[in-house]
Amino acid sequence: MKLGFVSAILKDFSFRDVMDYAGSHGFECVEAACWPGGKAERRYAGVTHIDVESFGPEKADAVKKLCRETGVGIAALAYYPNMLDPDPEKRAYFIEHLKKVIAAAEKLGVRTVTSFIGRVSSLSVEENFPIFERVWKPIIEFAERSGVRIAIENCPMLFTDDEWPGGQNLATSPAVWRRMFEAIPSKNFGLAFDPSHFVWQRMDYIKPVYEFRDRIFHVHCKDIKIHRDRLDDVGIMATPLQYMSPKLPGLGDVNWGRFLSALTDVGYNGNVCIEIEDRAFEGSEKAVLDSLELSRRYIRNFVI
Repeated sequence: MKLGFVSAILKDFSFRDVMDYAGSHGFECVEAACWPGGKAERRYAGVTHIDVESFGPEKADAVKKLCRETGVGIAALAYYPNMLDPDPEKRAYFIEHLKKVIAAAEKLGVRTVTSFIGRVSSLSVEENFPIFERVWKPIIEFAERSGVRIAIENCPMLFTDDEWPGGQNLATSPAVWRRMFEAIPSKNFGLAFDPSHFVWQRMDYIKPVYEFRDRIFHVHCKDIKIHRDRLDDVGIMATPLQYMSPKLPGLGDVNWGRFLSALTDVGYNGNVCIEIEDRAFEGSEKAVLDSLELSRRYIRNFVI
């Protein structure tokens, strides 16, 4: 396994600065944010470290050269909108940009693009599935032709009132994953597995490693801390940020030894990328960089 981080936390860094930092601080790879330009609608979105617009050979050669100079690889190209947005214009825009990300990955020789399935939050799982199939089958076919894998993160995107009641990502549980992979059985369609999202959903995050061993293309290291007193007060039907907090790996409730041990059991030898969303480390640039260093030190106990 190779250890890296999700670049979105360094939103004010240029791509060169991100790669220089990674290379000089013991990271082997970076999951590079590839959002289009413009204002983000949510935290950790809207970051552009690799601009995939008009991404020709010259841009690709410059990125490859920087990878060689820093000794840091690109774990994945990242773009996480709501791909099933009920607004047809937004949905079409997101699909078109994702295809540009996939095309850029092909030019770079990057195997994986990370994203969300998306969801119409006001509709049930059953009602979302025909939309999912209609939107995603052509995307996966495009990825297959490009020789690129799509890794879907399991974050429910159900944190704020505007995402209630269903959230903005369909791919949140093993039950849904089975149906997804039955509908689209492509070997280029898999998971970017983040165990922390199973913690606040009160789900087993070890067992799926074994069942979906061939579908895990990418791994995120982010932790979640459940505040039991708050949960007792508001209950599990409340928006999750009322009773839990994203934390650095090792500062929450994920048992990283057990989780990474399971990955070694199934022979996972892909990339493991630290994802920082801990508000306790957002007060300054130094705090953000400290959060990456603390996370690297901790995960290095399990990933050499």
